[in-house]
Amino acid sequence: MTDFSSTGDQQTHSGFIAIIGKPNVGKSTLLNSFLGTKVAPTSPRPQTTRRGVRGIHTTSDRQIVFVDTPGLHKPKDALGKYMNHEVHSALADVDAVVWVVDLRHPPTDEDQLVARQVRDLPKPLFLVGNKTDAAKYPDEAMKLYRALLEGREHDISETMLSAQNNPAAVATLREQLLDALPENPFFFPQGAASDQTREQWAAEIIREEAMKKLRDELPYAVATRVNSWTERQDGLQRIEGEIVVEKNAHKGMVIGAGGKQLREIGQAARKQLEVFLSRKVYLGLEVIVINNWREDEEALRELGYE
Repeated sequence: MTDFSSTGDQQTHSGFIAIIGKPNVGKSTLLNSFLGTKVAPTSPRPQTTRRGVRGIHTTSDRQIVFVDTPGLHKPKDALGKYMNHEVHSALADVDAVVWVVDLRHPPTDEDQLVARQVRDLPKPLFLVGNKTDAAKYPDEAMKLYRALLEGREHDISETMLSAQNNPAAVATLREQLLDALPENPFFFPQGAASDQTREQWAAEIIREEAMKKLRDELPYAVATRVNSWTERQDGLQRIEGEIVVEKNAHKGMVIGAGGKQLREIGQAARKQLEVFLSRKVYLGLEVIVINNWREDEEALRELGYE
């Protein structure tokens, strides 16, 4: 294993920490808050995260590789099975786990599903009650989530915060996670923020905006990919991407009357890309149909779900 640390003989600590929970509890928001930059897509819709996105936080002698996982749920198709597999794989290979719960609500069946995965896991567990700023009875809700772990013999730490609006609490939790890291060389170079390619990152930004704009079940039938990225001499980033849908009827819904819907998705994604790249962006989008791609394992692999 390559030692990427540049600290000479100084001892380094590093490790992988999974962020898990049911859909739509704020896992990706917490990851982005830990890093101070956006590496994972967020939206008000459940199941925005589909693959294990890795975000990297490095200090002079410590490095956390956060693994943002899809929401654990009862799958309805091959994509759902893939997403749950991502969670199970992450739990098998990490040094600690952050379980995020939504304090606005009592535990659901999906929370119990997560609790069963971590109750006997022999790794440090951090129970994070999120969305305290919007919760009426956060302390009472936290007690109910804690009760789901009754009988656990291994370490549990508890924190209540708002991942979106409580940066001081997020920073304190991050320090606790840094202290929990085992002795290891760094896994990634200092300065790296994610293991994603720029194309994967941009595709997720596009999908995030599509999920925000589209209604009903259509967002879950949408995938995105970036096919080319070139930089002109004047610095303009030219990105060509695709929005993939399952049915011909969906194509018209994504494009909208006179192309209005597609333009709005593209404009919103382009603005995000320009903010994070600090460059002007030309974003070209095309809508294509891959019939029933969520049930097609070969199509899932082509779209990066493997």
